[in-house]
Formats: sequence, C-alpha cells, structure tokens
Amino acid sequence: MSVSSAPADTALEGDAALAAAAAALREARAKATRRRLGVVALVLAAAIGFLLYKALTSGVVYFKTVAQAVAARQRLGDATFQIEGVVVPHSLHVAGVHQAFALCSGPVRIPVHNVGTPPQLFTSGVAVVLVGHFVGTSNLFSSDQILVKHSSSYVAAHPGRVQHGDNQHC
Repeated sequence: MSVSSAPADTALEGDAALAAAAAALREARAKATRRRLGVVALVLAAAIGFLLYKALTSGVVYFKTVAQAVAARQRLGDATFQIEGVVVPHSLHVAGVHQAFALCSGPVRIPVHNVGTPPQLFTSGVAVVLVGHFVGTSNLFSSDQILVKHSSSYVAAHPGRVQHGDNQHC
C-alpha cells in the first residue's frame, strides 16, 4: 500500500490560503476601523474647537458707544448688541413699562425705546449700557435691558454717586 502525499499538500496549501485570506480580512477590517476612528476623532476635535471658540468669544462682551454704533449702522443691521451712552437730560418719557429717551455720546444722539422695568438708578443724565438693536433702517434703538454704569466702589447710601454719565457731556 502506498500513501500519496498530494492530497495532504493540497490540504496544506488550502489551509495556508485560508489563513492568508483571514489575515487579509482582519487587516482590511483593522484599516476600516482605524479610518472610522480617525473620522470620529476629527469630528470630536472640530466640535470641541467650535465649543471653545463660542465659549471664549461669547464670554467677552463689548459695547459700542453711540457714535461708534451710528458709524457702523449699515454693518450692524438689526443684530443685537450693547450700546453705551448718556441719557440726554430732559428727554426721558415713561409710560408704564415703556421708556422713550435720547442717548448720546459726544455730539451724536439717537432715539431709544425700551420695554421693561429699568433699574432704580436709571434717570436722565446717567451713563447706561443698553442691550438691543436698531429698528429697520432708522437710527431708533429698541432695547429690553438697561444697565446703569457706576464705579465698583458704589455705596448704596450714596445714590448720587452716578453723576451725569461719568462726566460725559452731550
């Protein structure tokens, strides 16, 4: 009886081919997984970058003076921003929760309409920061928040400390 080695060699070649195919499949899956992880890492990095950008830029709030806002009127459009100026003396008209007054910065004046309860120190001649936007193409500023400016050493017992717009004149 003779034993043939041909079928055994074919079986070994088949096993090697099967092992090579399995190794190639594992390598292809590993590459696909690395590619997916790379895409996920890129998306996460972009999201974290965007959130950091928004947190840093929204935490810093600048205001424009009346003169700066009027000069940038076209660029500002109807976007919400903060504007600083002095309430023009004798221009304040109050009707319930509506206040109408003029705000100035140097020689530049704009009309303002505010809705809401103003702070207790709000009066003619004080420096204020308003949150709002220009209405349409006019210079009418519509606001819903008034912040009265005063020094950090303000003492409640001396309400006269806020004096005529921090010495600004209109």
